[in-house]
Amino acid sequence: MSLEQLIADYGYIAIAVGTFFEGETVLVLGGFAAHRSYLELPWVIVCAFCGSLLGDQLYYYIGRYKGKQALMKRPHWQAKSQRVLDLLDKHQVLLILGFRFLYGLRSVTPFLIGASSVKPTRFLLFNIIGAAIWACVVGVLGYLFGNTIEVILGDIKHYELQAFGAIALVGMLAWLYRHRIRRRKASQSEASAATRDRHQP
Repeated sequence: MSLEQLIADYGYIAIAVGTFFEGETVLVLGGFAAHRSYLELPWVIVCAFCGSLLGDQLYYYIGRYKGKQALMKRPHWQAKSQRVLDLLDKHQVLLILGFRFLYGLRSVTPFLIGASSVKPTRFLLFNIIGAAIWACVVGVLGYLFGNTIEVILGDIKHYELQAFGAIALVGMLAWLYRHRIRRRKASQSEASAATRDRHQP
């Protein structure tokens, strides 16, 4: 199966699924594919909007019904949770609109908003707006990124496979880096909690 056929057959599904879980990289790839005319940019944005919106609504409701119990069982979440809750207290609307752009806080924020006192209808309204802004901005950036590569390389047809691979590799490395940082912080928090427990009478 050719690259063109693969993207045409599965591109929109991949964007929806990828953005459901987190997905900046898959959306940039979608924008780049739209620049190469394999996909349509409006539909790339629509799929990203739907995936991101549904994913974050799910995390919100998990937080709403299970959030407080989960936080009590995981003390290593406290530092990041407190940062999000502080932002929520001071800039509630801005946080809901823009948490997708916050490095390191994207995945946990809708969960913590659900665990707070923010009402479902309020979160839904601003989450729709935020998802639309995010999908448009990142999708268009991916499209323009393809335009920039074309300006630099000239006939991009000879390099498009390498370009898709490079974008995916950078996204994977960024995800691995963030995952490693989260695990390190979690280990440090658990070690600190264990130390405190040993010193308590």
